[in-house]
Amino acid sequence: MKKKEKLICPICGAASFQTVFKYAEPPQGEIRFTCSSGGHYYREILRCATCSHCVSKHDMDLSCLYGGDYVDSNYGDEKGIERSFNRIISLDASRSDNAGRTRRIVDFAASFFGTSLPHRTHLTLLDVGSGIGVFPYAMKKAGWDCTAVETDERAVSHARQAIGVNALHGEFMSVEGLGRYHLVTFNKVLEHVEDPIAMLGKSRANLLRGGFVYVEVPDGEMAEKGGKQREEFFIDHLHVFSFASTVCLSKRAGFAPVIVERLQEPSSKYTIRAFLIPQT
Repeated sequence: MKKKEKLICPICGAASFQTVFKYAEPPQGEIRFTCSSGGHYYREILRCATCSHCVSKHDMDLSCLYGGDYVDSNYGDEKGIERSFNRIISLDASRSDNAGRTRRIVDFAASFFGTSLPHRTHLTLLDVGSGIGVFPYAMKKAGWDCTAVETDERAVSHARQAIGVNALHGEFMSVEGLGRYHLVTFNKVLEHVEDPIAMLGKSRANLLRGGFVYVEVPDGEMAEKGGKQREEFFIDHLHVFSFASTVCLSKRAGFAPVIVERLQEPSSKYTIRAFLIPQT
């Protein structure tokens, strides 16, 4: 890594950072991706002195990650996707991150929309970076009409055939004709992209009037207390958020936060979640 490069916080724009962790080898539990499993491994986690946002800096090329390597390394193949999907949806609600997420969103939506929507309105959802489709599956069961966007064709096929939801293959930033929805969701997605502000901001065009956005990101402030082995700091996370940087992200993307809260999920992940509405 080029240690003398001038860093600017991608969230708040400040130029002062502190080193949090250094890695000379992959931490225990980190997935061995093609781009990080051979050769020299060195990276640093740096924290913005202004908003406490963390970034991962290294010289490894992660461009292969979402061209198939992510699914290959995590699930193996289509059968692996199916096995993982079935295992997760079979978890008891008390042990399932997704069950808590779904319940929280459904409850918020009921309160948020109240009587503002016509009777029997069919609520619609666009899930960006849907992975193996566990969340769209649960929201469909809750009565929502779900559309998923995913970069891996195998995951898209799984969403269409096994879950029965509309699924589109491609990058959210470049897919055209997505339409508008009552809700757009980013579940553990924004930490994986170079410019989370641009991605979140683009979702404004996909919201129906009166709709909202839901965001989940890793909570670096809480995870840091657990040390450098925490999965929140694994190599596929370009960003690890703070409470302040989540609020800043929302506002710079053109949203007003309605609720921002932190929690530790059943899986032990430290998470910040936010419900956002477009700024007028």
